[in-house]
This record gives sequence, C-alpha cells and structure tokens, in this order.
Amino acid sequence: MEEVYKFLKACGTYYLATMDGDQPRVRPFGTVDVYNGQLTIQTGRKKDVAQQMLANPKVEICAFDGQRWLRVAAKAVEVPEVDAQEHMLNGYPHLRGAYTPGDGNTMIFALTEATATFSSFTEPSRTVRF
Repeated sequence: MEEVYKFLKACGTYYLATMDGDQPRVRPFGTVDVYNGQLTIQTGRKKDVAQQMLANPKVEICAFDGQRWLRVAAKAVEVPEVDAQEHMLNGYPHLRGAYTPGDGNTMIFALTEATATFSSFTEPSRTVRF
C-alpha cells in the first residue's frame, strides 16, 4: 500500500472512475493519504462523485508518471472520523478554503479490497493487494 501511496502522491493528479447508474464517470483527483493504515482519498459530500461512491463503492484509479502507470481497483468505504478529515487536510492546506474538518461536507473514503497493478511498456506488470 505504501508504494501505491507514494506513486499517487508523486503523480499529483490521478483519475478516479465511478459508476453513475450504468454510466462510468472519470475525473481528475489529487488527494491521497494514509490514515490508520488505510489508503484514503477526499471529496465533498455535495459532489456527484461522493454520491456515486456511496451508491456503488466500486471504483478504479489510474495514474501515469511518464514511464509507468498504475491501476487500482478498490471498494471506497467512508471513514467518518473528523480526525481523518483533519489528517487529510493537513496534507492539503490549500483545500481548507473549501473544506473544514467536521463541516458535514468533507468526506474521506478508504480504498479497501484493493488490487493495484503497476505497468509499463518495458517491464512485466506487477500486482499488489491491500
């Protein structure tokens, strides 16, 4: 999991796919953290992406660092603790203008039951699970 975290953090932007009914939705994301031993992401409860993950927690992430790419298939599970929100926002202080721990909008999701595959054109793919 730590390797996945470091890869996503280094990329800065990754792409999160959710399901909206029977229609896939993909958007750029940039928050990633490790909280209580879980890989977590952050969004706002008011956003469509949050509602999509609550309705169908199966998600996929894709990131590319210029040479290798990472695909993560996981289940997004809400982490309701305000401490998780505080921990995330400490790593992304520029988001504090839009989010405040305990505001009822800030949401943290842990990526559970995850399968992460590192790939490139020059090396065999490698899969890790967490």
